[in-house]
Amino acid sequence: MALELYAHPFSSYSQKVLIALYENGTPFQWRLLAPEHPDIYQTFAGFWPMKRFPVLVEDGRIVPEATTIIEYLGIHHPGPVQLLPHDPVAALEVRSMDRFFDNYISTPQQKIVFDSMRPEGQKDVTGVADAREMLETAYAWLDKTMATREWATGDTFSLADCGAAPFLFYADWSHRIDTKFANVIAYRKRLLARPSVVRAVDEARPYRHFFPLGAPDRD
Repeated sequence: MALELYAHPFSSYSQKVLIALYENGTPFQWRLLAPEHPDIYQTFAGFWPMKRFPVLVEDGRIVPEATTIIEYLGIHHPGPVQLLPHDPVAALEVRSMDRFFDNYISTPQQKIVFDSMRPEGQKDVTGVADAREMLETAYAWLDKTMATREWATGDTFSLADCGAAPFLFYADWSHRIDTKFANVIAYRKRLLARPSVVRAVDEARPYRHFFPLGAPDRD
């Protein structure tokens, strides 16, 4: 059976997996999680009650969580682009950077977005301030780290870059990357020029009006 991906093209974590799939030209079937497809969402919620996507399904096997999906693809559907090195030391560095982008770029960015959707009187002002401070700290650390690197861990595009692309993409929309972080800005530009990322971004364009903070007229 073909790989089935339960996801939405505007979702950053969905894009993380899509970029990995596009890097290797791995065939899969879309299972679009959207209001116009309630039957697909019902099926998805039935096998993954946490209702967080993306989720990959193959021959009845349920594989949740973007990082796990990409590692699964590398084992069961390897392609010409090796997104996780075989060398355990190099793989550890990739996983470390992957966690950095998940925890210190994506998580605070989503905090800002989700808070903007709360009704007045239920806003978490302190939480948003903390999230913005975390992003500033993360941008500063990443700027130093990327001073001598082309991709997240060096010269090779990896799993970590699959996540960095959508996370930095939306982070700049939610909390603008200051020009003083020139290495981060340059890295983001390199990511957005990568063909797999271009495809994922283009597929998400029709949904930009859904961005709660208002999608900027760039990118």
